[in-house]
Amino acid sequence: MVAAIQLADRLDAAAILHMQEVLLRAASPHLVGWRTEPVWIGPGGSTPLTADFVAPHHSRVLAAIEGLVAFCSRDDLPVLAQAAVAHAQFETIHPFADGNGRTGRALVHALLRAKGVTRHATIPVSGGLLHDRDGYIAALDDYRRGDPEPIVTAFALAGLRAVRHGRLMRERITAVRAGWVTRVHARRDSAVWRLTDVLIAQPVLDAATAARQLGISETNVHRHLRVLTDAGVLIPSGHHKSRRVLWRAPEVLAVLDAYARDVGRRGR
Repeated sequence: MVAAIQLADRLDAAAILHMQEVLLRAASPHLVGWRTEPVWIGPGGSTPLTADFVAPHHSRVLAAIEGLVAFCSRDDLPVLAQAAVAHAQFETIHPFADGNGRTGRALVHALLRAKGVTRHATIPVSGGLLHDRDGYIAALDDYRRGDPEPIVTAFALAGLRAVRHGRLMRERITAVRAGWVTRVHARRDSAVWRLTDVLIAQPVLDAATAARQLGISETNVHRHLRVLTDAGVLIPSGHHKSRRVLWRAPEVLAVLDAYARDVGRRGR
């Protein structure tokens, strides 16, 4: 998502490829890049003959992506409708061997940023789509049959839900931050307060990350982490693989868990 937002000002094929690379380069580097084999979607054991959907031949991927980029550059369409169609077209092209869903959702947010609909926040439209996942899948199928109206409607409803859930999440985060102010004892100009801002965006971190975000040495950052730990803002825990200490902000994580439950609720 960070890569998508950073690349919003030059939304081209290279930017889309970079989004997928960021997603997969650590866990599945062998799957990074445009696909070079056929892909299809269906239950286990399905074939191109029995699949629910068969993506275009891989030799057509680059040309299809260039067409998608040209569509995204248009400025004569309602942006949310344009984002819906762009997302559906991307998922239809299915340009990667893996990471198509996540990259396609990141593309939506990059497009919203590029068109000026969002500026300082990421509206969780993809979270809104979870409200009716079956309807979303059906809308993609309708698009592939030539009817774009259902996917545009799905995105419109998802956008409304995203704004509602986003506002609620912000209210909860603001309340958490206000609680910290009453419990944390530090000077107004202390880096501790900047660290609390970091925790809102990254509620689990290690000392190296905290130091990098604050622009100070790792040696000095420990005293700021200690202040927040003493105030109950942070809880230290050991990382089971590297054995390094991680700090987590449980109140922020609780807000994110509540958001996940909210957007995951199915409705009519």
